[in-house]
Amino acid sequence: MIRELAEVIAVESDFLLVSTELKTGCTGCAQQNTCGAGVISKAFSDRRAEFRVHKPEGQFSPGQQIELLLPEQALTRYSLAVYLLPILVLLLIAIATGQLLLWSEGWVILSAFSGFAFSFYLLRHWLQQRDIQVAQLLSVQQID
Repeated sequence: MIRELAEVIAVESDFLLVSTELKTGCTGCAQQNTCGAGVISKAFSDRRAEFRVHKPEGQFSPGQQIELLLPEQALTRYSLAVYLLPILVLLLIAIATGQLLLWSEGWVILSAFSGFAFSFYLLRHWLQQRDIQVAQLLSVQQID
């Protein structure tokens, strides 16, 4: 399970509106002042994400810290889709247009990068529809 701390912003009848800090890099080692990832994480440390999760049994109040739990398989599946699919689309379009259609190099490059960009557009819309499913995979645990 992947664990993330969140703060309850609002309590609705069946849902909790929670806020988490978006992490852009690590801050866990002694080299964070000289490491590029540590410097970047400090520069963008005030970014937050807000979303709704199903409210479990129990009493919740705004300002309360909770822990969100997400199965590792779900994160792995969505990460593979985001990283692997655009590269596969780029390669397949380049091979199809260059080897099968015998297009010139400029058109192959242009079509491959267009397909690459379009795959991100499609992924964005597909993942927006999946947000509801991901929110259902999240489980909330109260911190004592």
